[in-house]
Amino acid sequence: MSGGATGADEMIMFCLADPGEAFLVPSPYYPAFDRDLRWRTRVKTHPVECTSTNNFQITREALEAAYQKAQEENIKVKGLIITNPSNPLGTTLSRETLTSLVSFINEKNIHLVADEIYAATVFSSPQFVSVSEIMDEVECNPNLIHIVYSLSKDLGLPGFRVGIVYSYNDDVVSCGRKMSSFGLVSSQTQHLLASMLSDDEFVDNFLMESSRRLAKRHKAFTEGLVNVNINCLKSNAGLFVWMDLRHLLKEPTLEGEIALWRVIIEDVKLDISPGSSFHCSEPGWFRVCFANMDEDTVEVALKRIRTFVGKGQEEAEAPTKAKRWKNSTLRLSFSSRIYDEAVMTPLMMSPHSPMPHSPLVRART
Repeated sequence: MSGGATGADEMIMFCLADPGEAFLVPSPYYPAFDRDLRWRTRVKTHPVECTSTNNFQITREALEAAYQKAQEENIKVKGLIITNPSNPLGTTLSRETLTSLVSFINEKNIHLVADEIYAATVFSSPQFVSVSEIMDEVECNPNLIHIVYSLSKDLGLPGFRVGIVYSYNDDVVSCGRKMSSFGLVSSQTQHLLASMLSDDEFVDNFLMESSRRLAKRHKAFTEGLVNVNINCLKSNAGLFVWMDLRHLLKEPTLEGEIALWRVIIEDVKLDISPGSSFHCSEPGWFRVCFANMDEDTVEVALKRIRTFVGKGQEEAEAPTKAKRWKNSTLRLSFSSRIYDEAVMTPLMMSPHSPMPHSPLVRART
């Protein structure tokens, strides 16, 4: 056990890799991995580029390319870390994809770490498949596979700081037990949670109701976006959506994405996260959290988006009309909004950063 999934992820890095060695990470991926996996361990993260051409699915070709590139750069790859369900995509990995991942790490004799902290946030098909199920179905080395879990997302208990590492590797378990002293979970917390989790009826009802509410909120939010011609990646899990605003960029670059992001943050007053903070290789994608808002706040958010998009359409139809925005369409470039690379680079953003980060701003007007 450890102090949340943050501590668990760091612990497993200490157990599996030495400074300078690397873990492959399919992108887009959780921004705080750059902190959790690297800062104190000095382990490197090496992105596996996934694109919208196949809905950001992880392919064997992408894994091989990333592995080969690391070798060419004289970087020793110790493993592959995945999030399933994905943050920020809100999608689950298929049984076929997981089987391919297990096959890949076995062939390369490297480790697989599966962060499954969103496992019970699935609200529609396909259902969640744990890597532990794949281990029972295919021939593999169980010593290479490890699972990270937490109660923060599934049960809404982030402040309790309870993270868990499951491993079939005795050396990893032994090392983890020693390191757990640096992030102990209090006996009071353990006692309370043991009592709660032993109530099967409560847990089943809680997860069922959570899934129902997530499905309802996801449907309302995504349908509201579709009404203004904004699409999201089809998703079935998580607390967020992966929103496609590529058509609103003045230019398909990092600078274009950040300019649009700052307009949405500062003028539209919606707190969303740019895809570049998740190492997404395609500018114009944004993560929006929808699960921590009440219905009134959702309506405010959608109203602001409608106003923003509508304003752009009006300006496009009447280019000579007096404009509130700088250019004639939503494809805006706000060069006056300086993006300080030293302080606000997307690669350093995390949920604990002083920079704005999802969820949507809670406002009533």
